[in-house]
Amino acid sequence: MVKIDVKSAFPIGNRFSKLAHGRIIMPKQKTRKSVAKRFKKTATGKIKRESAGRGHLFTNKSSKQKRRLRAGALVADADVKRLIQYLPK
Repeated sequence: MVKIDVKSAFPIGNRFSKLAHGRIIMPKQKTRKSVAKRFKKTATGKIKRESAGRGHLFTNKSSKQKRRLRAGALVADADVKRLIQYLPK
C-alpha cells in the first residue's frame, strides 16, 4: 500500500482531508437533526410524517377532525428524494 502525504497531495480545506492507515477517507454524511425530529423512516423505506394542524385551536375543530389528525401520513413522492439525503441511516 502506498502512503500519501495529505498536506502535499491536497490543499487545506479539501473534503479529502481525513487519513486513516494511509488511506484517504470521504467524510460521513451528517443527519439533519431538524428533519430527524419531524420524520421517521419505515421498515420498507418510506417516510412518515405527522399531520398538520395539530398545534392549537382544538376548540374550533370537530371531534371527527381531531380524530383524523391523530393518524400520521406518508410524505409525498416529490419530497422523498430530498428527505432521504437528510436522513442517511
